[in-house]
Amino acid sequence: MAPQLVAGSHTQQVSVPDVRRLHPKLPAFAWRGRRASLVHVWAAKRDVVGMDAKSAVQERTLMQRLGQSFNSAGIALFARVALSDQPLALPHLSVADLRWIDWPALKAAGFRGCVFDKDNTLTEPYELELHPHVRDSLAECSRVFEGRLVLYSNSAGLQQFDPDGKEAAVLEAALGIPVLRHREKKPSGGSEDIEQHFECKAEQLIMVGDRYLTDVVFGNRNGMLTIRPAPFTSRGEPKAVLLARSIEEACAARWQRAGVQPPSHPLVQSAAAAAAFIRHPDAWQ
Repeated sequence: MAPQLVAGSHTQQVSVPDVRRLHPKLPAFAWRGRRASLVHVWAAKRDVVGMDAKSAVQERTLMQRLGQSFNSAGIALFARVALSDQPLALPHLSVADLRWIDWPALKAAGFRGCVFDKDNTLTEPYELELHPHVRDSLAECSRVFEGRLVLYSNSAGLQQFDPDGKEAAVLEAALGIPVLRHREKKPSGGSEDIEQHFECKAEQLIMVGDRYLTDVVFGNRNGMLTIRPAPFTSRGEPKAVLLARSIEEACAARWQRAGVQPPSHPLVQSAAAAAAFIRHPDAWQ
């Protein structure tokens, strides 16, 4: 049985109807989300005509956020996971935030680097400042892994939204973490770019992110250890993201109650071994 631990008190989840009534409507939700995103992006493109250069850059960022809120490949993959491969959506460890993670213990277990999501993992949505709860822990993580960290975003560094790498450069300057340049959104795509960056196998890496649909499924599909911190806030998230989050959280909670376990991992043989990766609050810096 694969280890699965929960540490810390999670933030309040968005209330949704029973998942049994939601599941048959997933395609309808997906279509309505896509239609809404397309309407907003069309309006943004229409209004950008006649803007000065500064306003155009701001509008471009807004369009990227709108496009990021719809992830057709992710929705399709999550639907397949829901039907036939539920363990992929469950993290090996769930924590309230990064302070609960014992980075030296993970390094001692054989892990060689960390892949981070940004929004609601390191910062509040669309902010460029580290959340106070992660600053010290992230600095320790960087020391322990000798700087072998990377940010894997579904906007910055993604060829579709950031072909020239300008958004990635902004994040790198603000957060002090390299942003991986890549071609596909999470959870699609393989681990080739990540393995090339770290020069090691994906199973020696840790994926840290708050979204079951994207971060956890992506990490598990590629053999990484997955750690899910609870999101900081829903403030500032697009409605499509809030809807997707509520559905995936309801699904994950139901599967966990039913006894579904995350995938096994070669470096973590038991729940007792995984318990060593949890840091008690008394040991927080």
